[in-house]
Amino acid sequence: MNLETWFLVIYFAAMAGIGVWTLKVGNKDSEGYLLGGRSLGPAVTALRLQSSSMSGYMFLGAGSLAYTKGYFSLWYAMGDIGGGVLNLSILGRRMRKLSQILGSLTSIEYLEHRYPSPWIRAIAAPVAVFCIFFYVMSQFIAGGRGLEMVTGIPYAWALLIAVGVIVFYTFLGGYLAVAYTDFVQAIIMLIGMVWILIGTLQAVGGWTAGNNAVGEINPNLLTMWGPDGIGSVQWGVIIGAVLVFSIGYMGWPHVNVSHMAMKRPSVARTASMYATGFNLLFIPAPYIVGIMALIILPNLDNPELAVFQVADTVLPNFAVGIVMAGIMAAIMSTADALLLQSGTIASQDLFQRFIKKDMSDSQSVWVSRFTVLILAMIGYIVAVNDPPAVAEVVIFSTTVLGAAFVPVYVAAAWWKKANVPGAISSMVLGTVSSVVWQLTGLVDVTGVDPMGIGIVCSTLALILVSLATQKSHPVPAHVVAALKETDKIGAIPAHMLTGQNDALAAQVPKDA
Repeated sequence: MNLETWFLVIYFAAMAGIGVWTLKVGNKDSEGYLLGGRSLGPAVTALRLQSSSMSGYMFLGAGSLAYTKGYFSLWYAMGDIGGGVLNLSILGRRMRKLSQILGSLTSIEYLEHRYPSPWIRAIAAPVAVFCIFFYVMSQFIAGGRGLEMVTGIPYAWALLIAVGVIVFYTFLGGYLAVAYTDFVQAIIMLIGMVWILIGTLQAVGGWTAGNNAVGEINPNLLTMWGPDGIGSVQWGVIIGAVLVFSIGYMGWPHVNVSHMAMKRPSVARTASMYATGFNLLFIPAPYIVGIMALIILPNLDNPELAVFQVADTVLPNFAVGIVMAGIMAAIMSTADALLLQSGTIASQDLFQRFIKKDMSDSQSVWVSRFTVLILAMIGYIVAVNDPPAVAEVVIFSTTVLGAAFVPVYVAAAWWKKANVPGAISSMVLGTVSSVVWQLTGLVDVTGVDPMGIGIVCSTLALILVSLATQKSHPVPAHVVAALKETDKIGAIPAHMLTGQNDALAAQVPKDA
């Protein structure tokens, strides 16, 4: 084996070791497996949230966009940089506190508890699983391609190894394994990406020389308007590009569960600072590398491999192994979160909610684990036979998730008049409008991005339908009381936790 492969073997072994280490907590009960016992501090919360939302897109999709669109791609980066702090600031403390008062263990269950109706979960769960499946498939593809390039192993076997490692530690340790592996992976991602950026700038002769060379290829690539110049700009697409990775985070169930797993609500404040620092250092790098790849690799056949190929070209052999571990970290940190969330939705939000309501904690954990296995197998089969473009899959699935869920998650914590009919209308219209807009080609006709139209439709539906149905469907008194308590900074009164299971009731936070 070459040096790069040895680094990856060590990295894979370390991730599997974390899964074994967290096995005890994962087997304890549903809350241990699904939320890590609500025990996570600010650094783990922030880096877990960021790494699980970054994904292989940052190493494949971002580089591809930059290689083909130049500095236009930074519209996506601009939204991404602020996404973590927006999510933690708007939802973090409130969602942590409200989810505990309502006794919620999953991010979809939280929506049903806030908007009390079985239809909420019946609609939200399938939409989430559908989008998450395509998102996780894109991570499998990215992992397989990365391993194939580094090790020389055929794509099918490389894909199998990547999927196998991810499934192993997610299967064993549940959320705690995902959280701690994501924390470690975020650090590896940052080191690897910064190293590639430094090597890239050295290879092109520095920032100024690199930009001058790109300008000779096409001066429009140095602007934020794309290779065809400002005359071709579609402002609706630009708005959507900023929205998909900024407020879009707030609609992703696999990201929002981070808020529910915090040790206490006040963790969100410190986590915001960690998230912002990480984003400022990490996010611009793959886009800049992708742009400079135009000089280093002018005849690149597959732009999605821009960051991979640049790393292999400009770095010494020992560094390539570390960097490739960073790339795999980005891919795996999102894939594990997506797989666990899929299993969670299947076991808690579908099977236990609608099929076997008396399922024990142990049974619930095993249903979640087997769902992880089944989805991984299906994802592998699809990814190995006809792998689509990673960037397209990621942007489509995250757009639908954002359009369907951002308004209902935000209103759940902030607007006391948001009710069941409003939430149902919002999720349905947000999903349908964004999917139809994408599949019918209305993006090209109107110049409006699916995320933009989806967010507008779902927000208007939530507001208008909620206001129109206040008398027929008032928000229940216990939900209103929980929201009033969520407004306050301080510990949750013991009387607001009565009726919950013992595990939840025992976890009253000591402070806000």
